[in-house]
Parts: sequence; structure tokens; C-alpha cells
Amino acid sequence: MSLKKTLYAASAFALLAGASYSETTVTIATVNNGDMIRMQGLTDDFTAQNPDIKLEWVTLEENVLRQRVTQDIAAKGGQFDVMTIGTYEVPIWGKQGWLVSLNDLPDAWDADDLLPAIRGGLTVDGELYAAPFYGESSMVMYRKDLMAAAGMEMPEAPTWDEIKAAASAMTDKEGEVYGICLRGKAGWGENMAFLTAMSNSFGARWFDENWKPELNGAEWTATVNYYMDLMNNYGPPGASTNGFNENLSLFQQGKCGMWIDATVAASFVTNPKDSTVADQVGFALAPDNGMGKRGNWLWAWSLGIPAGSDATDAAKKFVAWATSKEYTALVASKEGWANVPPGTRTSLYENAEYAKVPFAAMTLGSINAADPTAPSVKPVPYTGVQFVAIPEFAGIATQVGQEISAALAGQQTVEQALDKAQMLTSEEMEAAGY
Repeated sequence: MSLKKTLYAASAFALLAGASYSETTVTIATVNNGDMIRMQGLTDDFTAQNPDIKLEWVTLEENVLRQRVTQDIAAKGGQFDVMTIGTYEVPIWGKQGWLVSLNDLPDAWDADDLLPAIRGGLTVDGELYAAPFYGESSMVMYRKDLMAAAGMEMPEAPTWDEIKAAASAMTDKEGEVYGICLRGKAGWGENMAFLTAMSNSFGARWFDENWKPELNGAEWTATVNYYMDLMNNYGPPGASTNGFNENLSLFQQGKCGMWIDATVAASFVTNPKDSTVADQVGFALAPDNGMGKRGNWLWAWSLGIPAGSDATDAAKKFVAWATSKEYTALVASKEGWANVPPGTRTSLYENAEYAKVPFAAMTLGSINAADPTAPSVKPVPYTGVQFVAIPEFAGIATQVGQEISAALAGQQTVEQALDKAQMLTSEEMEAAGY
């Protein structure tokens, strides 16, 4: 090879090596729900603005995601640069120094625009440790046509007894239409998220003011028995394996008369591309029992950066893009206002176009009604609506969820499940020093 060609080849290699060296890879762990999958499909907008940043995705089922990111951040594994985490993890991990503060995101990102309830749940000692991708509470989604056929109307603020009456009236098991679909899959963020929120409206609490568990007390027993009655008499078969995604699919196929779950599901059940009943969906507040508390929760799926990331600056650019007002406008331009990530920004609910979305006002009202500092009828020593904001809760509630799911599957009685739940919770809390 001539000297000229040799020098040319060396120069070309150096340029390629330099380009490769300058490119930063951001690995993102996220949950396999519709909003996150939509975000992945729109990231050409981000990479066009940031050609030096490469995005890699690890998309996981909800329970698996929680396990993977928790293991990685606790061990400082460094597998991920951005983690999709929730309102439960953020304050705990932020206080432990496991997350990077996002207080230095650009002014244009506008932290002051975040809904106070959502921002407060992601902030520790004045530091914002995650940016909310979407916020949610829970509410009743129901089939208006089936209610009309039953000669009934859904109240805007129903009681649990009204929910049971509607479930009974809409159930047609021979026609594979079930009056109600609820989470039965075991997991602290699956069946226990629903049941904890439901239990608040029955006057139950996880712990008394001295951190003594109350899981086999009268209120939890009433909650779980009522849940079992609904599921066994008016729910779909195999409900003990159904979580958010499974119930979403059932509702979209027209097999659920009602579904009480995350407000974020509203855009999916009303989307005619995916839902066979899109034009027949109505909305109501989560039910109550006349005790002053509704069975709704408060949550945000958020993007956080682990302290062990070696791509912090690039990760912040991605987080700022994915949770910005500009991203909301991008989704609206591609998918319509009904499909933008809800529940995070005041400006969205002041937008005249978004105000036309049929579930917008109900979502905001449900979010604002949830009070993490006073979740139950009785006083509690913890914060959190559908969870208890202590590090031990995830492990404890996962085990409790398995016991209740086993009862739903007919493998044990409610009494047996709650006695086991009480015993294991007491042992774990004692071991933790409470």
C-alpha cells in the first residue's frame, strides 16, 4: 500500500474511532404499557435533535421491571442510565442517595408547571429526583350501553354497593361478558395496589399508629371478602392471573362491564383503533363506602437517573425531552389530544383542546382527591395511598399479594390468607426494627 493510501486509511479510521468515541449510549429500562411503547416509537424526534446520543431500550412487564431496577440500583450495578420508577421508589431512593437530582433541568422544562400532588411525591428535601412521564389516580370505566340495557345509570360518585348492583346487572357469563374486571395478579403494584386503595374506603389500614399490622382485622377482612364476592360472582375466569394489561385487553374486547383501574387507561379504552367499545365508555369516581374515603390511588410513572450512571448528562437530555410540554404537543400532533401522557402538568388541564377529552376532568379530580398523608379513615404512621412508603413494603406486599391471589384462585380461604399475611408482615416488621 502506498504511503498516501496508508495515511488516508489511518485518518479514516481515526475519524471513525472518534465518532464512535463521541457517541453516548443511554440505556432505558421501562414498563411494557402503551404510553411507554408510544414514546419509543417517537424517539426519532429526540435522536434528530441529539445525533450524538444512542438510545437502547429494556422493556419489561411491570413486576419484572420493579425487580430488575431495584436489584440494579441497590447493588450499584450500572445496567441502566434511565429507569422508569414510581411514586413509591423515588422518595426512598432519593433519600438514600441512589438517584441524581433533576433540579438543574433547563428552565424551559418548567418544573413549576408540574401538578403539586405529583411533584410533591417525587421531591425529597427540595430536590426533584424523577421527572413524571404520566400521573394517574384510579376510577371506574364502564359500558354505557350495558348499563342502559340493564335500565341503570352510573352515578358520578358511586358506592361499592352500587358497583356490585351494576356488576350483577351487566354480567352475562354465557355471552362472555363479565360485570367487573379487577386486578388479581399477585404483586405489590398489581393486586395490592388495587386492594390497598379499596381498603382505605373500608376504613382499613396496613398498620396502626404503633406500626402494628392490622391485616387480619375486621376492616381488611371486609375489604377482601367484598372483593372476592365481586370477582367470583361477576368477574372473568382466571382472574388471579390478570393485571393491568390483561384487564385492559378484556375491556377493549368488550368482555368487561366495568373496570376499576388507573385513569391512564382511559385513552386506550376510548381509542377506536384498539377498543371495540370505544364509543360506549363512561367514567365515574372510584367507589366509597360512606366513610369519607374513596378507593382511588395516586401514582406517577416517572423517569429517574441512577447515581451510578456514567451518562448522566445525556440521560438528563432524554428525561427532559420525554417529560416536556413539547413531547406532549408531539404526541397530540401524531395521535390526538386524548392520547397524550396525562396527569403531570397544570398547563395540560388549562389547554382548551385537552378540556374536550371526555375523561380529562375526571382524571384531574381523582388525582387531586387522593391524599397520601391521610390515606385511610383512621390515622396512620405512614404516607402513601396504595402503598406504604417504607423500604420493606415492596417485599411484604408482594408476599401478601401472593396469599390473596391464592385465595382468589380457590387454594385457600380469605381468613387463611389474611392470617398468613398478618403473621409474615409482623415478622418482617419486627425484623426491620419497627
